[in-house]
Parts: sequence; structure tokens; C-alpha cells
Amino acid sequence: MDRTAVVMNSRDSSLPQFNTSTSTLAFDQHFTTNTTGILLLAEILSGMLVWILVGGTDYFHLSALSWVMFVAILLWILTICLFIIYLTRAHSRIPQISWTTVSLCFNCSAAVLYLVTAVIEAVTVNQAIRGRHNYNCWAASAFFAFLATLCYAGSSYLSYCVWKTKEEEQ
Repeated sequence: MDRTAVVMNSRDSSLPQFNTSTSTLAFDQHFTTNTTGILLLAEILSGMLVWILVGGTDYFHLSALSWVMFVAILLWILTICLFIIYLTRAHSRIPQISWTTVSLCFNCSAAVLYLVTAVIEAVTVNQAIRGRHNYNCWAASAFFAFLATLCYAGSSYLSYCVWKTKEEEQ
């Protein structure tokens, strides 16, 4: 028997056959024009401004601002990941995960974390010496932290509405 025939026969019988066709992720062109997409973009932009404004200063002298940096960068990265998942419709390719519940939990947690962070930053800025050159950056960052809180709270409300609708359908 020919060696290639043996290889072909053994490959056909012992290994499972896989579909070798490739699939591409869909790009949702209208996602950035609906309310959820706009809020996600606002969360990304305001979160980025929070950590850029704090990160450009000597924040490490104040431990409260280290917490601000941690929360801002962590939530910024996670929000970008969630944005990419929704933009590419990857969530429709992974039906095993309840994306409405994930979105609801993430947005509620982010709103609470950003509220705590914004309050901590506002108190820290209020205690800082007004004439200090970092004061304006920290005050602006506190403003954007409160703005991010409002954006995450809005996303939480929208996520809750979608989650409640899905629960009533079941």
C-alpha cells in the first residue's frame, strides 16, 4: 500500500474532522449611534481623561489618588473590551454567556466604584493646597470622574431595562 494512502486512511479514521471554514466577526456600523454605544464612548472618553489628568501629576504622593488611578485604568480597559465585544457583535457568537446580566453587573459595579472614586478625589482635591500646580488637573479629573459616574449610571439603567425585558420573556 502506498505510504500517502496509509497516512490519509489513518488521518481519516483516528482524528475528528473539523470544519476548516473561517468566520469573521461582524461589524455593527450603527452601534455607535444608539444610546448604549454613545454612553460607552462617553465612558471611555471621560475615564481616559480621569487617568490622564491624574497620571500627568505627582499623584503618588497622595495614596487616595493612587486608588483613583487604579479604578480609572481598570474600568477604562474593561469598558474598551466591552465596547469591542458589542461593536464586533462577538456577544452574539458566545450565547453561553448572559450578556445582559454581565452588562448589568459591570455597569452597576462601575457606577458605584466611580462614585466612590469621584468623592474620594473631590475630598482629596479640596484638601490640597489651592495654589499648587497640580490642583487644576486634579479638580478637572474629579469633574470627569463624576461625569463617568453619570455615564455608568445611565448604562446601568439601560442594562436594567434590557435585563428586565429578557426576564419577563422567559
